[in-house]
Amino acid sequence: MSDQLSQVLAEGPPPVHGFLQRVLDFVAALRRAGVSATQSEAIDAVRTIRHLDLLDREQLREALAATCITTQTHRRAFDDLFELYFPAREADIDDTPSVTDGPEGQGQSDPDEYLRDLIDQLMEGGDESIRQYAREAVDRFGRVEGRDGGVSYFQYKVFRAVDLAQILRDLLSRRVEDEDQTTPLQERLWRDEFEARLRTFQQEVESEIRRRAAAQRGVDQVADRMTRPPVEELDFFHLSAEDQAQLRSQVRPLARKLATRVAVKRRHGKDGRLDVRKTVRRSLSTGGVPFEPTFKPRRPHKPELFVICDVSGSVASFARFTLMLVHTLQEQFSKVRSFAFIDTLDEVTSLFDQSDATEAIKRMMVEAELVWLDGHSDYGHSLEKFHADHARDVTPRSTVIILGDARNNYRQANAWVLQDLAKRARHVYWLNPEPIQFWDTGDSIAASYARYVEDMVEVRNLKQLARFVERIA
Repeated sequence: MSDQLSQVLAEGPPPVHGFLQRVLDFVAALRRAGVSATQSEAIDAVRTIRHLDLLDREQLREALAATCITTQTHRRAFDDLFELYFPAREADIDDTPSVTDGPEGQGQSDPDEYLRDLIDQLMEGGDESIRQYAREAVDRFGRVEGRDGGVSYFQYKVFRAVDLAQILRDLLSRRVEDEDQTTPLQERLWRDEFEARLRTFQQEVESEIRRRAAAQRGVDQVADRMTRPPVEELDFFHLSAEDQAQLRSQVRPLARKLATRVAVKRRHGKDGRLDVRKTVRRSLSTGGVPFEPTFKPRRPHKPELFVICDVSGSVASFARFTLMLVHTLQEQFSKVRSFAFIDTLDEVTSLFDQSDATEAIKRMMVEAELVWLDGHSDYGHSLEKFHADHARDVTPRSTVIILGDARNNYRQANAWVLQDLAKRARHVYWLNPEPIQFWDTGDSIAASYARYVEDMVEVRNLKQLARFVERIA
């Protein structure tokens, strides 16, 4: 090795500066946010730059999206980080939300006058004017008294002063007053248009606050704190209506992916038991030494699945998505039977035979007999009823899955039911959406049930749920 080459290797790669470094930092932030942007995709992103007009932000956005993200669920995180790393304009260091000693908006014009002007601009539309008023809203209201708040707290301060719901009502009432005669269709169209303009205003406010916070604290620090995980990694206990809608749209594609993966695993699974006759016959060519043992072909079976779900309170969303995923994957099981309970249990399998899973769950909450006494979770009574009515159907081919947080409101556990089911079934699993550190606290009796099941698994998001379904299918 020459001295020159040794020196180059010792010095390492040359430093990267400017726009190229910003692209690499952006890809690294995507990885930290849970987006699977690989090294090869980072290289593709860099190679794409020379073919772009870098003054066209939308062209840059779509090119980086095409090279860095592979699933639509990651698009929200991508867009948030793009606005942070490639802002429309840079912020001055002193142009940041900061601590103030006086009232918010002190020294500025009347806030009511600002709101009237904002409504006038929203009536007329125009993205540039909406951006200007978004920046002014941050100047007026995005300041925190007495402490240095986080990005989400600045947003809360702005939208507490600028009530978007009230502004929407004012916009609609003004539009109705301006027209001599209106129809329900016209009102619906106006509502859709005004909601779109308000979403633009809200996004501009959030982007402006992030941009100013990044100028003050550093882009990487703000990026790590503000980015939400991908939708499949969101906690079932903390889902907004928008998150639930996105998860519902992801269940069917995820089921197709899981079904393909399970089929491949079965097709290429390990061979079965040793075939003694064929092994001995083959060993004759090597003097009786069995150099090449022969195995019987494995006959993978589709398990029978019994799903018992607590659908009360906060665990209802967890049970909902589990039922949706399992019944979308029905072809991977020879039989799927579903049971739901609150303080008593009812079989709901028939609801899923005819309906879409989402519709079946809605019908389940209305038609199934799930309340026996007071509508509070009663695992003991529900398990006892399952044992009395359905235990005889559980066979060595069956897998039983119980879904719930094991919070029994200090009632009788009847853990003996699980002990008996473990003897009858091939597997008994318990999926618990609570963090492990909360098990056996308060009215949780997780340990009482965990000793009789094969495994009690923490399943708090769709990604963990998919991993478990692939394991048992």
